[in-house]
This record gives sequence, C-alpha cells and structure tokens, in this order.
Amino acid sequence: MARESIFTLEATPIKFGPGSVEDAGWELQRLGVSRALLVTDPRIPHIDRVCASLGGAGIAVVIYDRSRVEPTLDSLQDAADFALQAHVDGFVSVGGGSSIDTAKVANLIVSHPAPVMDYVNAPVGGGVAVPGPLKPHLAIPTTCGTGSEATTVAVLDIPEKRVKTGISHRYLRPSQAIVDPSLATSLPPEVVASAGLDVICHAAESYLSLPYTERERPPSPDKRPPYQGANPVADVWSSKALEYGGRFLRRAVASGEDVEARGAMMLAASMAGVGFGSAGVHIPHACAYPIAGLKHAYTPPGYPDDHPFVPHGISVIVTAPAAFRFTYEADPERHEAAAALLGSHASGRDALPDVLSALMADLDVPTLSQLGYDQGDIPALVEGARAQARLLVGSPREVSDEDLASILRASL
Repeated sequence: MARESIFTLEATPIKFGPGSVEDAGWELQRLGVSRALLVTDPRIPHIDRVCASLGGAGIAVVIYDRSRVEPTLDSLQDAADFALQAHVDGFVSVGGGSSIDTAKVANLIVSHPAPVMDYVNAPVGGGVAVPGPLKPHLAIPTTCGTGSEATTVAVLDIPEKRVKTGISHRYLRPSQAIVDPSLATSLPPEVVASAGLDVICHAAESYLSLPYTERERPPSPDKRPPYQGANPVADVWSSKALEYGGRFLRRAVASGEDVEARGAMMLAASMAGVGFGSAGVHIPHACAYPIAGLKHAYTPPGYPDDHPFVPHGISVIVTAPAAFRFTYEADPERHEAAAALLGSHASGRDALPDVLSALMADLDVPTLSQLGYDQGDIPALVEGARAQARLLVGSPREVSDEDLASILRASL
C-alpha cells in the first residue's frame, strides 16, 4: 500500500474578542452579500445586535429561527426549502453548532439544489460530492463548544432510521467566523459543560489520530478525505485546545460572569475545530452517533425540554476514557502528552482516562447506562459505530467489533 505524503490545512478566518459581533455587517459586506438569510433558533438572545450591524451595512436580512437542537433530516430540509424561497446571496448563522450546521446545509441546497439526503454521507445517504463552492457564510457561535464555525461537516439525526450521520465536504466550511465571548455569558452551566467536553474530545481525538503518513495514498487529489490524520500543524491547534480545556472548562461552567474562561473555551472550540477539521476524529465520535441516534430517552438538564436527546458533547465524551485506554498502546508518549495538557501529572495507560474521568465527575456527566442503555443494547451500538467507517479509519489502533463492544461495556 502506498502511504500518504501530503496533508492540507484549511482554516476559517476567525475574528475573536468581546464586542467583535458588532463587525458582523462589515464582514458580510466584505464578502459581497447584499441579502442574507440569518439562521438561528428562537432562544438565542443576541439577534437584535446582529441584525443592527447587518442593517447598518445596508444588508437586507431574512430570518429563519427554526433551527433545531440536534438537527434532523426533516429540520434541515425545512431550512433548505425556506432558503430556496428567500432568494438570498449569503448566510449568517447565530447560535450553537445546530444553527451553524443548519446554515451550512441550507447554503449547500441553495448553491447546488438537490434533496438534502442526496448529500448525506453514504451508506445512509447518497454520498453525492458537493460540486462546487457555496455562497458566503458568516458563522457567529454563541456556545463554547462545537467548533462548527471552523469545520467542514454538518451533523444530523434521522430518527426513523435510528441513526445519526452527517454531510462532510471542504466547501461546507464557513467563509468567516466571529467569536465574541460576550455572547456566551448567558449560557446555562450544563450547556457549557457539554460543549466544553466536546472541545476536549475533538482535540484529544485529533491529536491522537492515526498519523497522516500512515494513511493510504488516495488515487487522486479529489479523493483525499477532509480528515487526513494527525499532522504537525493540526497538532498545534489541538494541543492548545487541550491546554485551554484543562485550564478553563471548570471555571467556565461555574460562572457565566467569568468572561475570560468562557471566552477561552470559545476560542478553544475554534482551535479544536481547525485541528480536527484537518486531522479528524475517531472512536468516541463513531460511538457517539448511535448513542445519540438509537434512543431518545434522556432529557438533558439546562437544555430545551421539548424533546429528549443526548447532547453531542455528552455522547462523545461518555466513551472517551475507555476508548483512549484502548488506543494507548498505539502511541503511549502522545497519550501521556495529551493527559499532561489537561493538567495530569501521571503517566501510563490510565493517565488520560483518569484525568478525563475526574473532569467528567466534576461536571456530573451521566454514564451510558444513565442515558438509557444497557448490556442488551451493545450489539446495536457496535453496529451503529461500525457504520461510521470514515471515522474509524482514523483510529491509531485498528478496532474490531469486539473492541468496540468492550469500550461501550466499560462506559455503562
């Protein structure tokens, strides 16, 4: 097998700092937008500030405020259909990863009309490659977590198939992001905890992913996947995100008035997004898809209670200690380095799992069994994780079905 020798690093331009949201109109005008679809949900309290900035720049605004926490195929299709009728030449998303992902998909369908399912990753969807660039998209996150403003993926749930999947392509990456810490001060602590744990898992998985030089060389440049494996530049972003997570997440959860801590976690989310957008994620995220998709029995505190769901950060972190204990032998030095970045002074196989478990305990993270799963669900969870082959190929250690079952059992 010919080994890869090339990696590519692409990153969303990011403007960071308190008050930076006031530049939204200037940034969108710079991108050539005259009529924008603003994608958000009705619970976001900062829309007036964004609209005032856009209006001040002479940009007409059409608002879509029905983005759903944990988007579904139906909710994304609804947003796409709305966008097609709005006749816009650009997008601005305001909210968490759900709003940003909804804007990504609406932009995709406006730019290259087709049913959303056509673009969903195979084998669940059609796996059609995005044929060309999209319209300008300004992403304004209001949470401390997903890093969607810096990534090439949009995640969705298909409840009737009991599966969670996504659309992934380099053209989905937003054109510009504004990361303003003042937008995160009102977030409930549970939302900050879940989002922050997602940051840490993004950073750890990308830092520990299979090195790009150990991947198979693609037959042509267009076949090179967005997730390329650990590489020196992605390591810089991922390691700094881990450091910030270890230093600031507990503080960010403890107080909404701690603008420094919440701002640091917002910046860490963007940094981790750049890191995993290049290197990729693997076992915890592969397990997270069926954990979030197979059962809808958990009502998370701090989130809207209109439908039960497992927040993404919880679904990824719940198996992380067991997953990283499994991958340790692939590169002990890097696993111990990741633990040290999170504040651990220990060494050995348990260093990273233990520092993660301590953080999870401090933040009251539920176990897999508390999310509604038991031993009888393990085969279905394994099957769902195995379906995420595009993620599992990034594991630094080859993982069998029995390995996945062991990781999931250890997480109950």
